[in-house]
Amino acid sequence: MSYNEKSEAITKEEWLQRLEQFPFKQADMNRLIMNYLVTEGFKEAAEKFQHEAELEPSVELNSLDDRILIREAVQAGRIEEATHLVNQLHPDLLGSELYLFFHLQQLQLIELIRAGKVEEALAFAQSKLSESGEEIRFELERTLALLAFEKPQESPFADLLEQSYRQKIASELNAAILRCEHSEDSTPKMMFLLKLILWAQSKLDKRSISYPSMKNLETAQVEPK
Repeated sequence: MSYNEKSEAITKEEWLQRLEQFPFKQADMNRLIMNYLVTEGFKEAAEKFQHEAELEPSVELNSLDDRILIREAVQAGRIEEATHLVNQLHPDLLGSELYLFFHLQQLQLIELIRAGKVEEALAFAQSKLSESGEEIRFELERTLALLAFEKPQESPFADLLEQSYRQKIASELNAAILRCEHSEDSTPKMMFLLKLILWAQSKLDKRSISYPSMKNLETAQVEPK
């Protein structure tokens, strides 16, 4: 008899009731939130949460200033400025993180394409990205494919023009800076918990076990399975 056969499927209502009865500590939740804010460099939010939750952060919040400037520059599309700031803060970082350096150059290329500077974009790609390794050739080809469309934002590769892509690279750069500074956490603990949820759900799916699954991690919405 399999586990699924001898166990009745739990309903969504039963699952939510069990979650409400789970003896979690608010202090642990607060530390998890503070860890996310500090690790991702959200200084203003961390300061407000520090007062609201009466919780001291694990680092001096003023130490976040450099990372904040770099993140803001990337998210605003000012890639040359961000690269300059990184080189000032950690001169050897981009030389040792070649995939990350490619992503910054890729963003700079995307900004040229966004601005309609086709010739400048092609010249930049030939001079800065022509010797890129095989492992990133696919990403470069996707980026250059934007030039084939009169309206790149309506192309199959429009995801590269979304603000979310800038944010993705900004987080990648932020994590690299933290690793360079030998920080205890280069990735928010919350991200590991989300990965754990996905891993656990995949294990249950493989065993064909019925359970209320979390379909949307952004909203934590639970749906019957």
